[in-house]
Amino acid sequence: MPKSTAVYPGFFDPFTLGHVNIVDRAKDVFDTVIVAISKDSNKDPLFSFDERMALAEEIFKGDQSVRVEPFQGLLVHYMEKNDYRTILRGLRTVSDFEYEFQMALANKTMSQHIETFFMMTDSRYSFISSTLIKEIARLGGSVDNMVPAIISAKLKDKF
Repeated sequence: MPKSTAVYPGFFDPFTLGHVNIVDRAKDVFDTVIVAISKDSNKDPLFSFDERMALAEEIFKGDQSVRVEPFQGLLVHYMEKNDYRTILRGLRTVSDFEYEFQMALANKTMSQHIETFFMMTDSRYSFISSTLIKEIARLGGSVDNMVPAIISAKLKDKF
């Protein structure tokens, strides 16, 4: 059977336990999961691109089935350049599906050989978003049960 690879793209500012859960469960389906961290954004990031790369690498350090890679520009161009075929997306809510469905169709229009694989987020993480994490941390709340320990420590340094 051929090796399968899924690309899990995102901004990951910051990485949450919901993101980790998607990666961990995807490893049961795919031989390799690539966490592709976007350099582009119209957002004002809390963590720099270099910090987001380093944090993701630390989270998955020692896991041979997960690689962390940067990408810039259109995801489909990155996918084609590296001969990747499957985009992995996590879904928390119906509104996530509406947005992700639209993106999947746009990606398919730009590159016919790329497929999008949707995975439902585990229900215990369905309320977590990177935006919510930053807001709770900014206001002095604990996010220890919502993010990896290294992210929690870095958030405390930031706020």
